[in-house]
Amino acid sequence: MEEYVSKTLEALRRNRMVAEYVDSRWDVLPKILEWIPQGATVAFGGSVTLEETGVLNGIRQMGAQGELEVLDRFAPGLTSEELKDLFRRAFTSDVFLTSSNAVTQDGYLYNVDGRGNRVAAMIYGPDTVIVVAGINKICENLEAAIRRNQTVSAPKNAARLHKNTPCVQTGECMHCLSKDRICASFVALGPQMIPNRIKVLLVGESLGY
Repeated sequence: MEEYVSKTLEALRRNRMVAEYVDSRWDVLPKILEWIPQGATVAFGGSVTLEETGVLNGIRQMGAQGELEVLDRFAPGLTSEELKDLFRRAFTSDVFLTSSNAVTQDGYLYNVDGRGNRVAAMIYGPDTVIVVAGINKICENLEAAIRRNQTVSAPKNAARLHKNTPCVQTGECMHCLSKDRICASFVALGPQMIPNRIKVLLVGESLGY
């Protein structure tokens, strides 16, 4: 394990989060299932990382088999009202699964949201928050995390969501006021009041944006 990864894990633990490491995406689902009780209610934040690691499909399959109650925001055919209801119900879930736009070497999770439902659930509500992040998201500090979001996360996510924002064209944040803007809430999670509520799993691969 690289020194910067070890440093990040130690800092997250100092900030009263659980922090673990696995070598590859194939190790992710078995590891996080150690943190999810049988029969738990599970919700998701929007995340390419959860798709790439097989977590999204794995948890949805467990929901279909009755092993978990899954609040599936990705289910086909949801109306806007049904989706809004799922976002609200996520606050009462047992487990909230998500990724992070950046993880700093001094133990902070930095995220930028549009609606704010993802960062809101990370802050308050679910009993357990599980954050899965590739080592490509590790940044030296919050300043670097902010810059990473402006040059990587925001432009790539805007393109993925087919948004007509300047950053899609330029590859970096232009501090726009576009109606398609996806950056509205800027949140840094540091030392936690509730120890071990947030569990971070770093993966030794490049994953997500």
